[in-house]
Amino acid sequence: MPRLQGASGRRLKLLARLYASSRTALGKAEQLTNMALPSPPRLRARYPGQFIAALVRDRLGVFQLMAAHGDVVQVNAGRQSLVLVSNPEDIRSVLVTNNRSFRKGRGVERMKPLLGEGMLGSEGEFHLRQRRLAQPAFHRARLVGYAEVMARYADQSARRWTDGATIDVHAEMMRLTLAIAARTLFDADIETEARDVAEVIDLSLRLFRFSTLPFGQHLERLPIPLAQRMRRARARMDVFIYEMIRTRRASGADHGDLLSMLLVADEDGDAMSDRQVRDEVMTILMAGHETTAVALSWTWYLLSQNPDAASLLDAELDSVLGQRVPTMDDVQKLPYTRAVISESMRLYPPAWVIGRRAHTDVTIGGYAVRAGSIVLMSQYLVHRDPRWYNEPALFRPARWTDGRESTRPKFAYFPFGGGPRVCIGEQFAWTEGVLVLATIARYW
Repeated sequence: MPRLQGASGRRLKLLARLYASSRTALGKAEQLTNMALPSPPRLRARYPGQFIAALVRDRLGVFQLMAAHGDVVQVNAGRQSLVLVSNPEDIRSVLVTNNRSFRKGRGVERMKPLLGEGMLGSEGEFHLRQRRLAQPAFHRARLVGYAEVMARYADQSARRWTDGATIDVHAEMMRLTLAIAARTLFDADIETEARDVAEVIDLSLRLFRFSTLPFGQHLERLPIPLAQRMRRARARMDVFIYEMIRTRRASGADHGDLLSMLLVADEDGDAMSDRQVRDEVMTILMAGHETTAVALSWTWYLLSQNPDAASLLDAELDSVLGQRVPTMDDVQKLPYTRAVISESMRLYPPAWVIGRRAHTDVTIGGYAVRAGSIVLMSQYLVHRDPRWYNEPALFRPARWTDGRESTRPKFAYFPFGGGPRVCIGEQFAWTEGVLVLATIARYW
């Protein structure tokens, strides 16, 4: 590359030095500002290890205790500082305004042995690239085709049930949403692998509970039955996923689904490796169906406990659908059905806490939070805050149709997260939730 000579080169060098010095000055100023700010209020342990023991026994209880002391509160768990943030504006600051000051939290780091460098756990430019490659699979034009599969599979499930039988509704929702995700995003029939997937998810969640604690990263390496079962189940899943990738590569066919998009060359002309594709497939299968299944399971429970809401839902479905299966066009015509899902995820959000690790000193709510701190934001607690919701413990779907939703702060409700890392499948999940609920509720 030719070098700039003369006055132009000298001016560029001078500008570069001025820019570097200004950045240094700004950094020092920010450090001084942080040093002048107070640290968040800290709950003191009554005995060594109190909060570590409490987090094992009752994690939500610890967070409820912290939230009762303010919108930004911290505790020490071993050598780790945990900061709970409960005000919607401060949550916006973490997830949106100052998102570059944070990385994914300890929980996602501990899931990497299972999920690898999929979108859930990857960072920086690599995450943005993977997200750009996958994004077209979730555009509205493709949702129309997905909607037909969602309603058809839900209709088949509902027809299999018999009056008077006892079913495990969560197991049914897990099976259904897994089948939908596999067919729509990977054009695969995963019925025979459903048990393996369910086992991987169950074991992962049980390990996850402990792996996020100090020294928890060593748990999976120990020769304990839970970890050994996890390794075997994951190996079976890998065999299935790699075979699916191999078959699709060999065929060369473009099915127009997410898997086809992951297998084609990216914008730099480099195709993803099989390992990269495997990580994305595993991430979507895990995150893309388990959360929707959880939301639907709680929805059926809440409807069973609130017959008035169930009657209003039935009336809307009778009026709009009659005896036919819903389509994508019906999603916007079923506002109360969507309100039922919204209220269910308010009371029992499938992802009930989000964690971020501060990689620089940062200001949150007027407090100085040090680099390395784990910043937590709990949807469960914020969604039940009486500042944003009247009678927050009650199941009232009408609160989403009475016009008051627009008066609440945006991050008073964030079941799918927010900012650049908001769930890529949010609209997919809303469409699936409404269509599955509407389809099955016509029968049961």
